[in-house]
Amino acid sequence: MKLKVSVIIPFYNNLSLLKKSIKSVLNQTFKSFEIIIIYDGGDKSNIKYLKNLNAKYSKIKIIYNKKNIGAGLSRNKGIKISKGKYIAFLDSDDTWKKNKLSSQISLMEKSKYSATHTSFNIIDYEGNYLSKREANDLDYNKLLNSCDIGLSTVVLKKNIINKMNKPFPPLKTKEDYVLWLRLSKRGVIFYSLKKPLTNWKNTPNSLSKSVYQKLKDAISVYKDYVKMSLSRSIIQTLILSTNFLIKK
Repeated sequence: MKLKVSVIIPFYNNLSLLKKSIKSVLNQTFKSFEIIIIYDGGDKSNIKYLKNLNAKYSKIKIIYNKKNIGAGLSRNKGIKISKGKYIAFLDSDDTWKKNKLSSQISLMEKSKYSATHTSFNIIDYEGNYLSKREANDLDYNKLLNSCDIGLSTVVLKKNIINKMNKPFPPLKTKEDYVLWLRLSKRGVIFYSLKKPLTNWKNTPNSLSKSVYQKLKDAISVYKDYVKMSLSRSIIQTLILSTNFLIKK
């Protein structure tokens, strides 16, 4: 039976959260998957755990980066060695509900969808529920003004990114937004599942919490990748930020 899903997990630090993420994948009711962990950190104490994990589970593969390259470029390395028909992304501080993969793969196989995402719950560091983000079907025009896709909820058919040299660009944040825009501009629609099948952890001190970094990278998304003028990129960033605050 051909492998169905490759789960890509970049990992920098916080081993306790990674363990929960991995457990949530191993506990999936859908079993035709591999897990590719890209270790992008500098803490040597984590390597022993990863090697033991690799030895214990045949489903798990580990890539060790020689130097820190960031989450986006790490995912690119995982995609290159992936064997699945589908690619699923999971950040190392997020977790999935047990029926996450089965729900998405069933929908994608039945409806011939190339990309899906789901609603997700936002939880705090202790795992307490904070709020919910609702997923909707999204095309390029909708995505351009508001990035309403949680990375850890996404499953893509691998063939839609096979010919991309670097699906994720070398940005510190918003690297996933660039990929969603590139795909949707080609006509890919991100179809939604309304069920909140992912828990997104609101982690203190993460890059996604840096307002300056997010604004800087948002301008780069529009200027360098969508190819807008600088003035238009700034305006578009203000629209993106306003929509984010409205939905927060």
